[in-house]
Amino acid sequence: MYILGISCFYHDSGACLIKDGQLVAAALEERFSRKKHDFSFPHAAIAFCLEEAGIDISAVDHVAFYEKPVLKFDRILSQHLEMFPRSFLPFFLALPSWFNEKLRLRHILRKKIGYRKNVLYIPHHLSHAASAFYVSPFEEAAVLTLDGAGEWQTSTLGIGRGQQLQQLAEINFPHSLGLLYSAVTAYLGFKVNNDEYKVMGLAGYGKPRYLEKLRKVIDVKDDGSFALNLEYFSFHYGMRMFSKKFEEEFGPARKPETEISQDHQDMAASMQVLLEEIIFKICRHLYEITKVDKLCFAGGVALNSLLNGKLFKHTPFKEIYIQPEAGDGGGCLGAAFYAYHAVFDQPRSFVMEHAYWGPQYTRAEMKQFLDDSGIKYKEYADENSLLAGVAKLIKDSFVIGWLQGRMEWGPRALGARSILSNPTNPKMQEILNVKVKHREPFRPFAPAVTAEKANEYFQGDEVVPMPADFMLMVYPVRPDHRDKIPAVTHVDGTGRLQTVRRKQNPRYYDMIKAFGELSGYPILINTSFNIRGEPIVCTPRDAYRCMMGTGIDYLLMDKFLIARADNPNDMWDSEQYAHD
Repeated sequence: MYILGISCFYHDSGACLIKDGQLVAAALEERFSRKKHDFSFPHAAIAFCLEEAGIDISAVDHVAFYEKPVLKFDRILSQHLEMFPRSFLPFFLALPSWFNEKLRLRHILRKKIGYRKNVLYIPHHLSHAASAFYVSPFEEAAVLTLDGAGEWQTSTLGIGRGQQLQQLAEINFPHSLGLLYSAVTAYLGFKVNNDEYKVMGLAGYGKPRYLEKLRKVIDVKDDGSFALNLEYFSFHYGMRMFSKKFEEEFGPARKPETEISQDHQDMAASMQVLLEEIIFKICRHLYEITKVDKLCFAGGVALNSLLNGKLFKHTPFKEIYIQPEAGDGGGCLGAAFYAYHAVFDQPRSFVMEHAYWGPQYTRAEMKQFLDDSGIKYKEYADENSLLAGVAKLIKDSFVIGWLQGRMEWGPRALGARSILSNPTNPKMQEILNVKVKHREPFRPFAPAVTAEKANEYFQGDEVVPMPADFMLMVYPVRPDHRDKIPAVTHVDGTGRLQTVRRKQNPRYYDMIKAFGELSGYPILINTSFNIRGEPIVCTPRDAYRCMMGTGIDYLLMDKFLIARADNPNDMWDSEQYAHD
């Protein structure tokens, strides 16, 4: 049985394909279209999934969509009627997309990909829950979903047992932790649904001195249930997230691209602390009602790695699973697996142990691209010389673009489409931010460390292992190592680490280990292979163009090493890789 999962029309669109309960392929549309956070119908992602399976659309038995459009439109309409006339403009502007796309999925499937069979519509938060539980290693787990909003739900508590998922409690729109965090994101001058991670990075520079004031905007009970004070917000009727009352309380909002003050840093820190306090209460209550010490966590809020790294310490859960694409793009995964296990009552047999589910390119395809383009390159003769040569380049503080194997599923670069560099160089954070990534200087870089050495350099919980394979946990760097790996130690002494296991990605693991033999630290800076405003690269061509428009020194594709200095960049239109 083939089931095609689809998510689109709101945030990040994506597609996945499962065959008899096993994941075949999964990818976000943005990687093919080259449009950051592309939310259009995922035509290219679907085509990739079918090609990876070696089938055409006629072989697909069912399509599973990650929410119920009619129910969501009911919420939009109810919201408009309740808040009319203030809600008229956003409602009027949204109508064309509803009638042209969002309510016409069956028509679009027929027109764009020729699919005429059954379509299953899975509720949004059920898709989130399924995306974590059904691919987790747990037979039984408590399940938490938190995001901006689905159809009506914004938060759910549940339990998964075997093939079944049961929702136990919910909170509905407009009361939402995701929308609260996004409102503060907008207040700080960043883009909603795009820059929330910047608030996390900024929080490390501040003190939570606005925490008591922020408590006025949300009423929180002992069990973690909450209600927003809607006087402070306008997202439920207007074109922006927060109201005039919010600015009266906290001062004028920061204008985009202007200077970031200490007040802004303190606001970010306050929002992060408040979010953590609430979710710790939610998790403790969820444990009390389920008595299960394993947690599956999904929804956009589950991408908050600062929060995730503290869940073990502040909640009763002993094991936690968050799949790599926990946000809306990953809804397609949950929809497909929910259909297979809960709707069609098929047994579970798949665990997502790695994130490499996207396209890959053969050595012959890479060589043809390089030769046809007239690109100068060196080909390593064997694995040992490759590891030794590239490790020496990184030790000498050259910046390496790294394209190897199948592309990652989700928003994190995990060693397939990464930029690698030297964490022991105190200037490397500035070099990467200014010359390569073209982004704000307060943004931290992530350490990738061999899994067996992680606890030597990072302080995880003393009882449970450090589950950071998908780079979704922030942990403190041990104090005696902070000045030795300054480029991956954030201002607050933490790092958003990725633990790397050889069985998941042998060459990446061996590269980190080879660098460790030279430097004494089996750790690399790992940041996404893109620049500000661009999606992570997908193809060899994407990777080469990105290198030629940035300060990346070398590109390693399979065993081919390309030096930027050896190749002219005038033919590659590098201007598009300047500042966005």
